[in-house]
Amino acid sequence: MINAFRGVTPVSLRAIQILNDQTRQFATSAFVKLETLPKAVYNQQQDEADFYNAFFSAEILWASDLEQIVQTSDRIAHTYGLAGMDALHIAAALSIQAQSFVTTEKPTKPMHRVKDIQMISIAEISA
Repeated sequence: MINAFRGVTPVSLRAIQILNDQTRQFATSAFVKLETLPKAVYNQQQDEADFYNAFFSAEILWASDLEQIVQTSDRIAHTYGLAGMDALHIAAALSIQAQSFVTTEKPTKPMHRVKDIQMISIAEISA
């Protein structure tokens, strides 16, 4: 979402395409909201905050079973060698049975070791 708002790079354009894809049902978590909205609000970036709020107020599925998410993230972090926040994001997606996980992390990063969900990287786009 940050890339979709902030730029016109190939990654930003791909992020916008995904967000505009009407065939997708989106899911999110409080973790994503915490990584995006507070900084925009603090820095008085109203357009950016409005962009995020529009996404969060849309008809999306919220991962909310915190206890399950934390337990799953612990397993994922230990199994695949992930950083805590990455494991929480993936565990949140798994908790609502998401089919795929879209990320700007390059395919060489530890997040892509996870086999429990389809990982889609928009970090590298072929021309």
